[in-house]
Parts: sequence; structure tokens; C-alpha cells
Amino acid sequence: MRLSDFDYHLPEHLIAQHPPEARASSRLLDARSSLLADRLITDFPSLIGQGDLLVFNDTRVLKARLKARRDSGGVAEIMVVRIIDECHVEALLRVSHAPKPESRLVLADGGVLRVVARRGEFYVLEAQSSFYALLERLGSLPLPPYIEHDATRDDEARYQTVYAKHPGAVAAPTAGLHFDQNLLARIDAAGAMRSTLTLHVGAGTFLPVRHEDLSQHVMHEETYDIPAELAQALERTRAAGGRVIAIGTTSLRALESAVDENGRIEPKRSTTQLFITPGYRFKVVDVLLTNFHLPKSTLLMLVSAFAGPAFIRRAYAHAIEQQYRFFSYGDAMLLKRA
Repeated sequence: MRLSDFDYHLPEHLIAQHPPEARASSRLLDARSSLLADRLITDFPSLIGQGDLLVFNDTRVLKARLKARRDSGGVAEIMVVRIIDECHVEALLRVSHAPKPESRLVLADGGVLRVVARRGEFYVLEAQSSFYALLERLGSLPLPPYIEHDATRDDEARYQTVYAKHPGAVAAPTAGLHFDQNLLARIDAAGAMRSTLTLHVGAGTFLPVRHEDLSQHVMHEETYDIPAELAQALERTRAAGGRVIAIGTTSLRALESAVDENGRIEPKRSTTQLFITPGYRFKVVDVLLTNFHLPKSTLLMLVSAFAGPAFIRRAYAHAIEQQYRFFSYGDAMLLKRA
């Protein structure tokens, strides 16, 4: 496959710059068959069945953007991309000159970060105390680069899912942003089961694919956690003939990363660099709820693998014609595994 196979033209006005007035007011393109149907996200509970298992990603977005002053007097903009441990992170730095190991970055409150090492385009930084507390105190929300305003208090609330629990992501699992407590209650009333996993979305999800030959692309690493409750729920669902419905590409990617050669998923905490492109054989997920993704992105490649490249091209053309809202704050689509 070539990178250019996953390009399309999107009118700029269809890029959603703000969340909808209410979480559950988005549109839903029902693309489970060739008969594309324009629905609302509030129709979603009627499209699932008793015995289906919905898998949500309960990661919580960190306030991952920081500003600092360099020893040289220059300014550094820091984007934390991954928490390594309590006092160490990987980060992207926007600076005039690349800092050397052992150089210091001084934060607004006088705290100091030490540059430990460089790993490709990322830097390892060390704090004197907990990075979680530091980011909560001094950081700002890392909205995606195509959103053209700084994060507001409204973004701080709406760029988190209502079930966000475990901090560690630098981007939201955006399919989950459509759900409010009422919609979740209606899913329960429909007889479906709900379970969660954790995949901490990294900033690599926004990095461009730089190789036309996709076999040359190295996927960014993300940490995930499959709890015992989910592993047991998956076993029960399969035994009863129910469907596994991934809420978002991050849930799908964690599930497909954790499955073994026998099709079983055991409780585990691990990392994944799984790069899903057309030709990949899905082993776990039957149905996917997802937002619309950027041209030439790894997520567009994933949904093309799931539903078929030609079908995704037709579905996206329909969504553009019908003026759906795109990307993180945009509308959703429901896909069935081809």
C-alpha cells in the first residue's frame, strides 16, 4: 500500500473547531452496510443488541503542554508524549536549538526539568517530583494541531470522556466524547454489556506518515492495560455469540494487540506498535464506532483495513457531501468488519 492511496480532499469548513452543544447531539453515519444511513448518535442504543459487548477506553488526557525557560535564556515549548515513570517523560520540544543532555528547563514556578537523553525526535526529561502533579498544576490541554484555538475551560471538560479514569493520554479517545450518562444508561437498558480497557494515546497519533511506502513506517509506541474483568467479559460474549463493539480505534488497537494466536485475550499490561493496514486479519472486534480521520493518517488506514478501502472512500465522500463534521470534535460513523 502507498501513502497516496489514503488521501482525500476535505473542505476546511468541515473540520470541527469546537465540540457540539451537547455531547450526544452529534450525527452518526451508519455504514454497517452498502446502504449508508444518516442517523444521530442518540440512535446508537437501537443499533446494538442484547449480549453485545461494548469496549471503552478509560484513559484520561493529561495537561501535557508546558512552557519553560532555558539556561541560555531562550523559551522552550514542551509537549509530553508519554509518561515513563513518576519522574520521567518522553517529550517533544519546540526550541531554537536542540538542547544537550544535562541541560535544564526552568518552569514558571521555578521548578527544573533536566534533559536526560534524546531518542530520535523525542527527549527524555526528568522532574524533581511527580510529573502527574506538575502537569496538573502548570500544564495546559494539548488540543490537536488542526484545532485553531488555545484550550479553554470548556475544552478541559469536553475533551475528556465522561468515564475518563486513568491519566496518561495526550490525545482523547474521541469516539468516546459522544457519550453522556443518559446515553450510557440507554445502552445498559438495551441489554448490552459495557467494559473498559486503558490505552494511553500518544502524540504520535498526530505525527505525519513520512514514507510513501508504508512498509517503511514505524508506528509510535503506546501503553495499554487489559483488566481481568474485560478478558472475562470477552470470553462470555464469544461463548454466547455476541458481538464485540470497539468504541474508538484506540480500543480496537489495544484488543487486537493483546490477542494471542488462539484468539484469546488474557489480562495484561504491555505496549503496542501495531500498525494496521489493509490486509490485516482482525481477530477480536466485530463492529467499530469511530470519528472521521485525517487524510494520509494511520487511523484512516486502520478503518480502511476494517471495512475495506473502497467502501471507506465511498463513506467519506458521502459524509463530505452531507456536510458531516470531521475529526476530534466531529461526528461519528459505525462500521462492520468486512
